[in-house]
Amino acid sequence: MVEIAVAIAVKVAECLVHPIIHPFAYCYNYKSNLEKLKNEVQKLRGAKESVQQKIDDAKRSGEDIEQRVENWLITADEILDAAARIIEGTEDTTNRLCPNLNTRYQVSKKAAREVKAAAELLQQEGRFDKVSYRTVPEDVWLTSIKGYEAFESRMSTLNDVINALKNPDVHMIGAYGMAGVGKTMLVKEVARQAKADKLFDEVVYAEVSQRPDVKKIQGQIADKLGLKFYEESESGRARKLCERLKKEKKILVILDDIWTNLDLENVGIPFGVRGCRVLMTARSQDVLSSKMDCQNNFLIGVLNESEARDLFKKLVGDKIENNDLKSLAMNIVKACRGLPIAIVTIARALRNKNTFEWKSALRELTRPSSGSFSGVAAEAYKTSELSYNHLEGEELKSTFLLCCLMDFIENPSVLYLLSYGMGLGLFKGTHTMEEARDRALTLVDKLKNSYLLLDDPESETFSEHDVVRHVAMSIASRDQHVIATNNIEAPPTESLDKDTLKICTAISLHNCKIGELVEGFGNLSSSLCRCFEDS
Repeated sequence: MVEIAVAIAVKVAECLVHPIIHPFAYCYNYKSNLEKLKNEVQKLRGAKESVQQKIDDAKRSGEDIEQRVENWLITADEILDAAARIIEGTEDTTNRLCPNLNTRYQVSKKAAREVKAAAELLQQEGRFDKVSYRTVPEDVWLTSIKGYEAFESRMSTLNDVINALKNPDVHMIGAYGMAGVGKTMLVKEVARQAKADKLFDEVVYAEVSQRPDVKKIQGQIADKLGLKFYEESESGRARKLCERLKKEKKILVILDDIWTNLDLENVGIPFGVRGCRVLMTARSQDVLSSKMDCQNNFLIGVLNESEARDLFKKLVGDKIENNDLKSLAMNIVKACRGLPIAIVTIARALRNKNTFEWKSALRELTRPSSGSFSGVAAEAYKTSELSYNHLEGEELKSTFLLCCLMDFIENPSVLYLLSYGMGLGLFKGTHTMEEARDRALTLVDKLKNSYLLLDDPESETFSEHDVVRHVAMSIASRDQHVIATNNIEAPPTESLDKDTLKICTAISLHNCKIGELVEGFGNLSSSLCRCFEDS
């Protein structure tokens, strides 16, 4: 019983003595606690400057700062501010003869608390293996696409592509159309909307071009994913890229401007993996369906007349309302035949220009200079020439040029092509009319798939865009030394020098009021003529 009473007495004594001694300890350690605080403040300032320097370096490199590091900085500032107030508040009372014990107690207690907080924060700083992380900025076009117009005629195509992307059984989708029709613009808008609708967590874009560089394609995709390659070989990079893409739950890979077969396995793009979709663009439907095995392909056609006119007016400005320019504007828009690249480049070139420059532009569109592409429509012409250059074999190229030189025929067909082609010895290696006809049909089909010829409802008829035909006539003049003209009053040869006449190998005259050709065609081997004279 006595032992229990003693134990209780000791415990009571401890509880009574501690509250008495503890305040006196703070008072007794007043100076030492202040000195410790000053030392910890000096250490913390040094650590903060070091962390801040790392943060500044990381920001200059475009990296984002770890949240825990930013929180550390905020806490460090709070401790340093609190410590500064404590130290500044002691300057007026330190040298007094009769210091206030309560004040010393309060100051010493606060100092001890901030010393402990600073020491703990300094320990955290030592555990920062890094202060930042690399982020991949969102592509600007995923937010807004400069120059994109939501044309009514294309809304159905855009929605069809988006619906195909939603189909879990479809992994490969293609969009095709002639050069300059706006394929890239449309698929980027598809991607923008799909990302906004949360169909995909990531969207990556790579331009393929007519001469695919696998390492460059891999690099474009890797940059968007924040992936770094340490492998030198294409196969090593492909394995790493494939592993990275498989980790994404929902990702859209855009491969723009495909001209021929691209082995996705060599690039590192997994095929058939759930959540990974591939959207491609090409000028040729055959490339998408036959060479890339796209499951759904969508045609992107030219603008209708109303859309073409509105686009031209929007780009060229209010000057189009000028009475002198209205008819010129209408004719220029008609000559562009709804091809966006032609409308955009010409409208921008003519903005704030004089009437005579508008007239000159119209002449360039309807009668481009032979042998070269220059002036306001140069960009539109060059894109079509690139399609021509990529045609396989001279036979296909010659067939294309001949088709375009047959524009004088209403609804040209394979039958007309067969007649002129056999007369020119175009279909080599064929021995019967049936063989030649099959060859002609095959060649026309390839040109339609490349979108250099427009597909008519009847499989054996064809036509071409005016821009494409002008390109063909210029190429024929430059490379084949062909003189081609249509609907003129005077013989076209009168303005040609003798050297030009000597190297001319063929002449194509349609609807021309001429009585005779001048002399001087030393190498002329063939001609296409449909001439008339007034009765």
